[in-house]
Amino acid sequence: MMMNAHAQLALAFSAFHAHRPNSKVSTMRSRCTLRPRHSNVVLHRQFPTLKKVNTMSPTPTAAVAGSEGAGYPSTDRFDVLDFHHVEFWCADAASAAGRFSFGLGLPFAAQSVLATGNTAHASYVLRSTTGSLAFLFSAPYARHCTDAAAATVPSFSADTARRFTADYGLAVRALAVRVSDAAEAFSASVDAGAGSAFAPADLGHGFVMAEVELFGDVVLRFVSYPDGADVSFMPGFENVTSSGSPDFGLTRFDHIAAGVPDLASVASCIAGFTGFHEFSNFTGEKVGTAESALNGVVLSNNADTVLLTLLEPVHGTKRRSQVQTFLDHHGGPGVQHLAMASDDLIGTLREIRARSSVGGFELLPPPPPSYYDDVRRLAGDALSEQQIKECEELGVLVDRDDRGGVVLQVFTKAAVDRPTLLLEFVQRIECVESHKEYQRGGYGGFAKGNVNQIFKSIEDYDKSFDTPAPAASLLNKIS
Repeated sequence: MMMNAHAQLALAFSAFHAHRPNSKVSTMRSRCTLRPRHSNVVLHRQFPTLKKVNTMSPTPTAAVAGSEGAGYPSTDRFDVLDFHHVEFWCADAASAAGRFSFGLGLPFAAQSVLATGNTAHASYVLRSTTGSLAFLFSAPYARHCTDAAAATVPSFSADTARRFTADYGLAVRALAVRVSDAAEAFSASVDAGAGSAFAPADLGHGFVMAEVELFGDVVLRFVSYPDGADVSFMPGFENVTSSGSPDFGLTRFDHIAAGVPDLASVASCIAGFTGFHEFSNFTGEKVGTAESALNGVVLSNNADTVLLTLLEPVHGTKRRSQVQTFLDHHGGPGVQHLAMASDDLIGTLREIRARSSVGGFELLPPPPPSYYDDVRRLAGDALSEQQIKECEELGVLVDRDDRGGVVLQVFTKAAVDRPTLLLEFVQRIECVESHKEYQRGGYGGFAKGNVNQIFKSIEDYDKSFDTPAPAASLLNKIS
């Protein structure tokens, strides 16, 4: 008897859970718990400064469970197009948005504030001029001044936002994805076991928004609207002209990663209600040092344009895992890092690094020079010697998947007060097939060869503040 794709995936997660290193179930809460109960190809711009790698055929192939970019599975429960935006809840939206705009070269694009008639919350949108990357920062007004009915984002709750900020500091509240039909996505998700967070609402101009619980206090937000809509972000937001604002070349969210206490149950739940397939996985046996380790799974939509990475700590090691550090300081499951793509990573990083010491974001230290000897052997046909030297100067890690795809990546230190949220910058080198530029989302894979180096870099950073783990009584309070 043949199993359907979702049953196979659930079995795969069970097997993964059984063979991964010890990942003791945490007492922290995780919103995503199991309950009873069309494929898009994206063509990205050419990477003008890098050589081409002629390895990838644009012809869809049969899906292979657990392999990176192995096929074009059609398992999504609803049509998912791409990331739309990420929303941070915070105490002061103007300050937070200003810091990210300055440090990442993202211009202010829209706002919804007192001056525009929004007496519920202040919200600012940052958006790249060269792609779809968008951040939304929202903060509640004073209790005696708040009018919930005036909220531009109808799911916003001032009281919930205050509690959220008190618990997590500056943190991601919503991962928003553009879907063909938000109401349909909401219905399909809830029918498949997702917790309802906000029922579909008509925002006007053809925009519909809905939300379901994802993990911890983070929601998955569905946004749908017609092509050619005359609203640049969402109805109720006023466009902002940022004349002369720099754009460092970040284009879109490459992937978004979460720290969770129990990987298998969260991954099974999210895959169950979205239909996302397993794009990649890695265990502590391969990702770790002599002192600590982590387990991870990458889930993806049909087109591999929405990639969600889930990470959990491995327990019983010499040091607590960096994922456990995140869970301890964040106070439970949440977004651990945001990976953003650039078509010219070296140029982007030079701009970011120039602002690191004056209010921007600081990159992690580079690996030892010997690392780049291996890069020359691994990707010398895709990168020139000059480009490899630039990667070494900026601490860029380079990896290649088993089908030839090359990925460049680098992390920042914590982007907020707590040792929680990290930022990642990625460039995926396109291939040429039949003289046409072609790249599927996630091309080059998830840098399995780099993961250990990344893990070690973050572990070394973790040691720099080596704070003790919270007492059991504190963990019980946040469970």
